[in-house]
Amino acid sequence: MTYAVTAQGALDYYPCRYGRSRVLFRGPRRPLDAPYIGFLGGTETYGRFVETPFPALIEAALQHPCINFGAVNAGLDLYLHDPAVLHVAERAEICVLQIMGAQNMSNRYYSVHPRRNDRFLRASDRLQALYPEVDFTEFHFNRHLLSRLSALSDDRFTEIAEELRQAWMARMKHLLTMLRGRVLLLWFADHPPSEKPVAGLEGDPLFIDRTMIEALRPRAAGIVEAPLTEAARARGAPGLVFADFEAAAAAELMGPAAHEEVADALVPKLRDLLT
Repeated sequence: MTYAVTAQGALDYYPCRYGRSRVLFRGPRRPLDAPYIGFLGGTETYGRFVETPFPALIEAALQHPCINFGAVNAGLDLYLHDPAVLHVAERAEICVLQIMGAQNMSNRYYSVHPRRNDRFLRASDRLQALYPEVDFTEFHFNRHLLSRLSALSDDRFTEIAEELRQAWMARMKHLLTMLRGRVLLLWFADHPPSEKPVAGLEGDPLFIDRTMIEALRPRAAGIVEAPLTEAARARGAPGLVFADFEAAAAAELMGPAAHEEVADALVPKLRDLLT
């Protein structure tokens, strides 16, 4: 996994595994024999290029163990298809679950890699019938695939977007049930959730709107939407740590200020839940 490799100037994430999982999480590896808060999510939760991501900031503020189970480009499939990861998440006192996009999970139109959820594996017969003019062997990443399909036909792409939204809702409900509702849902993005269904490919998390999030409220312990300041929303912000070859990827991510503001929003909610 290239983001776990330490090169000159790059951040050392001390990659580690938990249980029999094959997923590399951000380390150092933490003991699981004491009460802890678990953090599940994608690139932001992992804290790529951020020396002290928000789970670590929250641990310092609460003086309570916080274990980072985030993974770069993760989708819901990473957690639902990995019993070892799901087991350690179930054991947490409370979990913070970052709201991730709907594109990085298998569905009736295409399949994704079980651990590197942003990787496209294959198109289903349904997708091949919907887009007979497309050679799907040329795609390696979900976003590239979806960008091409969207450009070819708005009407046909609407069917795919709706399938992704429905699949996301079903799996979110299932994951929240598995975690017994002891979950704070976190919206970590440089914009608030859209008030209406999203079919385009602008802004992460893809295809998720406020109505979908609110439908999950009865199944969760709460929802945290951190209204980041303009400075915190900046991409490629000062304070990111990366090697020269990682500069393009770093330019797409928010920096330490965003993590600090998200931690400030989560700390009082978590403190209330713990007490």
